[in-house]
Amino acid sequence: MIARVLDEDQADEVAIIDLAGKSAMADYMVIASGRNPRHIGAMAEHLRERIKASSGRTPPIEGLATADWVLVDQGDVVVHLFRPEVRRLYNLEKMWGSALGPERDDADPRRPD
Repeated sequence: MIARVLDEDQADEVAIIDLAGKSAMADYMVIASGRNPRHIGAMAEHLRERIKASSGRTPPIEGLATADWVLVDQGDVVVHLFRPEVRRLYNLEKMWGSALGPERDDADPRRPD
């Protein structure tokens, strides 16, 4: 549902990182970029409305004041919405993806060829 809402809102470069069994904070992390702070704020508000409509729970949102980096905490899914330059600065995909993704498997010396 979250990916669909972000697609409807024309989010850029949506990445979904599976954290299930690897982190206690959430099962998934969704990262997306917006064109400007107004776009990012509108996406966050739209997500809040859709999550509330589907679950009855209003998720907390952090960072709306500046909307450079907005976090929507849906519970089992944490959504990060960034301006592109802020996203590049923090590079969450590399931090979480390299620890969890196939790059780590390929670099594991114990892995048989």
